[in-house]
Amino acid sequence: MLKSLLKPVLFISAATALTAPAVLSANDLIKSGETVAVAKSTLSITPPRDWNKLSARPGKKAETWTLDGERLNDISFYSDIAPGEPLLRERSKKHDPLPKLRSNSLLTDVPELLEGTYRAYFGIAVFSVGTSKPTKFLNEPAIQFTYEYVTPDELTRRGEAIAALRNGKLFMMTFDAPKLHFFDRNIEDYRALVATAKIS
Repeated sequence: MLKSLLKPVLFISAATALTAPAVLSANDLIKSGETVAVAKSTLSITPPRDWNKLSARPGKKAETWTLDGERLNDISFYSDIAPGEPLLRERSKKHDPLPKLRSNSLLTDVPELLEGTYRAYFGIAVFSVGTSKPTKFLNEPAIQFTYEYVTPDELTRRGEAIAALRNGKLFMMTFDAPKLHFFDRNIEDYRALVATAKIS
């Protein structure tokens, strides 16, 4: 969903999305069973089903995949985010800075980092973090958490994320989808991808 919030003209409302064919941005097909490196990093994924990789990358160390179209069911990968770096590409470091990973950031700080990024980058006024719990990701201690937010065009979206800190760098996968229909329909597709994540 990342890039598209900046393009309201391309917005697909939840109601429309349920009745009209999805519109895909330019993308590459990621075939099932094919192991691919994501976000030009050492993080690799072997998808159990076909996905579409959006050509527009939201950040230097980020990448977004979707099944049916941008903003309908988006998985974003953030890989090798070092202290001092934001999750997304800053439009203006001076006038529109984004939250950065800190050298002393803990896993419990990651939901706040994502929330701050969404609020600053997408103009999200209503954002709430839901449940969180410790887990494993990339063979590292990790945090899994849920969140919900309302876009400027008043669409309620739900999300789930998993994140780990590896040698001080952040690796995270997020799933964002409209609360109506798409989140419940594809959350297990996201979790299936998470299960294949590896560092090569």
